[in-house]
Amino acid sequence: MTLRVLGYGDRALLIEVDAAGADAGAGSDAVLGMFRALDRTRPPGVVDLVPAARTIAVLLDPRVLPPAAARAWIERTAPEPPAAAADELVELAVRYDGDDLAEVAALLGITPREVVERHTASRWRVAFGGFAPGFAYLVTDHDGLRVPRRATPRTAVPAGSVGLAGEFSGVYPRSSPGGWQLIGRTDAALWDVRADPPALLRPGVEVRFVEVAP
Repeated sequence: MTLRVLGYGDRALLIEVDAAGADAGAGSDAVLGMFRALDRTRPPGVVDLVPAARTIAVLLDPRVLPPAAARAWIERTAPEPPAAAADELVELAVRYDGDDLAEVAALLGITPREVVERHTASRWRVAFGGFAPGFAYLVTDHDGLRVPRRATPRTAVPAGSVGLAGEFSGVYPRSSPGGWQLIGRTDAALWDVRADPPALLRPGVEVRFVEVAP
């Protein structure tokens, strides 16, 4: 793994994480390992750390921590190992009755039952958040559920919909447009502004999907 630290305006730095030759899960492990190490050692003046698929944005208060000092901190910080990546386990009860379940099965060349079994047997981990408050991009250690997005996105996807797109699985925290393949739905509250923290699924959290009767 190699890191490149770039200027990102006058109040941030951008860390590019290069896990050359790694699959999606290993690449996310590299980002999460660096994110955890930075979060554990963050000095005063770091306003926020924002992980993404292959980058981490480090937001700064330059009056407290100048960018040069932040760069030095980043460059001397060693990432934590992948084994330390999961701090918490969240189980989500899912009814596997999604509108695209049969299509996903056909794309993968398996039965809808096998799609459900693969999804519930997989060890999912939150790589990063985005798209909407509470929306988490989940990765796993295999490509057995990799499917393309829908050719035509839906104008409204119901809240709680569980979907697949590329190497990711995710759950829509609220009704919104979307092009993911829908395989089920959950009643879990993924975003609550009254909670601390408001997001149920945060980077590094492990997620287990549990099938319940429709």
